Amino acid sequence: MLAILTVLVDKEAYVRNRSILAALVLSLLAGLSPLAADSTIQRGIDVFTTKANGATYLDFAQNPLPAGFFCESSKAFTGRVALKGLPLATGAPGQIWGSDTVIERLDDADFDANDVAVTRIQFRALSLVSVAPIKTACGLFHVYVSLAGPQRTTNMTINRTEEGGGNFVAPLAVNARVSFISVKPARTKSARALELTRSFTFPANPLPWSFPSNAKAKRISSALVDTNGDQAPDALLPGASNFVAGRSPVRRSLNKIYAACDPCAPWTCHNITGEEHCTAPVQPPECQNLRARNLGRLKCGAADRLPRPQPAPRDVDQMVTSR
Repeated sequence: MLAILTVLVDKEAYVRNRSILAALVLSLLAGLSPLAADSTIQRGIDVFTTKANGATYLDFAQNPLPAGFFCESSKAFTGRVALKGLPLATGAPGQIWGSDTVIERLDDADFDANDVAVTRIQFRALSLVSVAPIKTACGLFHVYVSLAGPQRTTNMTINRTEEGGGNFVAPLAVNARVSFISVKPARTKSARALELTRSFTFPANPLPWSFPSNAKAKRISSALVDTNGDQAPDALLPGASNFVAGRSPVRRSLNKIYAACDPCAPWTCHNITGEEHCTAPVQPPECQNLRARNLGRLKCGAADRLPRPQPAPRDVDQMVTSR
């Protein structure tokens, strides 16, 4: 009889222990973080806007436009041209939320045992215009910057430092076309085109990234975009993915509905001697007025500004003039 009771007690303890273990396993599975769930950064695009605050510019001091570039009487141009974003033309209005800069991550990137993933990136679209026309002896000229032909690829290294994201480093190569358009229209169609091309690579600087705030967050879908600067959409680009460039994991908790609704989103700068491009993550249309509605109580401090890297010397500098 004692032996039977002992067996029953042991059986009850075994069943109870298994139940506790099962509950623990279920609890752990339910509590899995994105760190475990998102083992791959999917390919997609990252879109940005360029502010009209003078931080983005082309500086011709060290590489002047030659005398006679604008007309026979024009002197060498050594000035700095402040630039701002001009929203890219798309197949349907608002497809990429009014952005002027598009970078594509070309490959899915799997995290390894050290939480490091690598993908290739490429400039896919760029649309900038001078904040104000430049003055020359030949009149006023608007300055437009777009991409010039095939773009080089570079590697992006993505580091996951916490469950919500981490930082990434990536040099950014660009072949740019700079066009000078007279404010006063030319009288004849035979007027020469004033263009030059520049090729350079912005150095890699650590920048933050995060996963989208939640599964229901709004994202940019695939879109037809102007990639060659002629104001006509010409290439179908993939949509955004599970990667928000430029926003730290700490800031993702500010938004519970949209992928990038952050009225204090920090702007970041890429610079090299003679050029600087400062951008901010694009806000969804529904968030555009969020900051304006909250200016009275919204406090955006030093933590909302990322350190500006020091200009690096050029590694590639080519200027070709078309007349």
